[in-house]
Amino acid sequence: MTVDQLLILIILSVTITLFIWGRWRHDMVALAALLVCVFVGLIPPQNAFIGFGHPAVVTIACVLILSRGLQNTGAMDALALRVVRKSGNTSIAILLLTGLGAFLSSFMNNVGALALLMPVAADMAEKQNLALGKILMPLSFGTILGGMTTLIGTPPNLVVSGFRADAGAGSYGMFDFTPVGLAVAVVGVIFIALVGWRLVPARNRVSASSFETGTYLTEALVEEKSTAAGKKLRDITKLLETEDAQVVGVVHNDARVSPATPWQIVRSGDILVIEAEPESLATCLSNLGLKMMGAPGTGQLGTRQRDGGESLASWQGSRKKDTGSGPADREEMQLRELVIMPDSALVGRSVRFSRLAARYQIQLLALSRQGRRSVRRLRLTPLLAGDALLMMGADDNLNSFAREQGCVPLAPRHISMPNKEKAAIALVSMIIAVAGAAFGLLPAAISFATCVLAFMALKIVPLRNVYESVDGSVVVLLGTLIAVADVMETTGAADLAAQLLLDVLAQGSAVFALGLILIITMTLSDFMNNVATAAVMCSIAMSTAEQLAVNPDSFLMAVAIGASCAFLTPVGHQNNTLILGPGGFNFGDYWKMGLPLELLVLLVSIPMLLWVWPL
Repeated sequence: MTVDQLLILIILSVTITLFIWGRWRHDMVALAALLVCVFVGLIPPQNAFIGFGHPAVVTIACVLILSRGLQNTGAMDALALRVVRKSGNTSIAILLLTGLGAFLSSFMNNVGALALLMPVAADMAEKQNLALGKILMPLSFGTILGGMTTLIGTPPNLVVSGFRADAGAGSYGMFDFTPVGLAVAVVGVIFIALVGWRLVPARNRVSASSFETGTYLTEALVEEKSTAAGKKLRDITKLLETEDAQVVGVVHNDARVSPATPWQIVRSGDILVIEAEPESLATCLSNLGLKMMGAPGTGQLGTRQRDGGESLASWQGSRKKDTGSGPADREEMQLRELVIMPDSALVGRSVRFSRLAARYQIQLLALSRQGRRSVRRLRLTPLLAGDALLMMGADDNLNSFAREQGCVPLAPRHISMPNKEKAAIALVSMIIAVAGAAFGLLPAAISFATCVLAFMALKIVPLRNVYESVDGSVVVLLGTLIAVADVMETTGAADLAAQLLLDVLAQGSAVFALGLILIITMTLSDFMNNVATAAVMCSIAMSTAEQLAVNPDSFLMAVAIGASCAFLTPVGHQNNTLILGPGGFNFGDYWKMGLPLELLVLLVSIPMLLWVWPL
């Protein structure tokens, strides 16, 4: 063993230990490992950051931005509503939800897919009378499984493809991962739906995010082309029942709110006062073709407008009218939930009296008063301490309003405003990008970067949010570890580790070595970031294949599968961490469903690897 080999193995061992310990964030640990390699002479200073220009890094960043666009436009909301059952047989409902999560995560970031479906999961848990964790953990595992089915489904696949390209064999295609990954995902999802969810402990939700604001009251304009126009209120009520929403009042021909009666016919120009959960507001309005009062284009709150109203979907990304403070891009508009403090100057005052639009260029879209209901017009309703306000406006204006008027923001919640037109554009753009990469018309990084440019030009992702969509820690982690992993190759340390694996454990058996690579990768992925796991294990996998004189694709694909199987702990994958609080889980709750699932993955993937990528 040379000095350089000893140094890189020590550095890598310490790095893995720090990853598992979790005292410092993974990008800090990776950056420290890179700098240590530079300081001890293993990496020339001019090559230290060469990994940040790697196509895998660019592709991951692009996929994160594209996922944000699909979420922003509500492109997947309609699919979720049509596919997922929120009542009926529990196993079927979980199968549909988990299967949809797996499908979505094949083409978008799996964390984004989970976040998109979490409100659906919460609604399903309530209707199924189940602990939320029994729905969230299957959904989390399903989105992880789905990521392994395509090149862009999860960052480890891009890492594996990059290592293959660096070895001179070319990168993998979009669907080269599909035969093995799909088989594993299908079997895994079926197991989760039939057996796995029953193994999940039922925990109470204990996180701060469990604070509930109750339902919101909002006003929506009925236009001539609205689905609600000409219908009786009882028919509209039936349409809203699936979202646990209801009409509590109607404004007709004047500013007074009349009680909602079942036989009343709704006319164009009427304003419906709708009571709904915040996450359901957008869906309710979209299903009925209504326009939210207070959104740009519908006039000031409380002002009836028979025509010229702008749709709820179209206010995002268009231009805002000059309100006296100069024109501003509508891309700056934010939605925020604010709670009125007891000492706020708003207490006892109405929106009309406070003149929010004139003073701050913001709008009140909806009001939540827990435990009470008022069917007065929003602009006339006196505000009380503890009221939750759904506000829309520029970020700076909302901050000024909250600071000056004694309001505090709630914990952020995703409240999407679907835009059917932009959703269609986003989906078509994404399909073109996937096709360009799949058919080899363009390298994956170029294809998805082009799609990102289109998203930016069409304001599918607001320009100010483009770089917020990129998880900088993942970019730093991958950019640094690519250089560190390269040292494993150049110093021969990877060959040394592979030789040890073959001589001591595999005893020269290629099949046994393949299984060991998969098991070691799965184990590491349960305790450290999956991108880091893939970067570390690719060098060892390729060296093992070379020493056995067998197909390296089998071993690289084993790394890809193993790096995507983090089911034992909440720290191995971001999705598992995301559900930790809402599900009320403990650290030891994950393995109860995760361990049998990992064993099942092992039983399915080894034969599939040997069949699809024969040694």
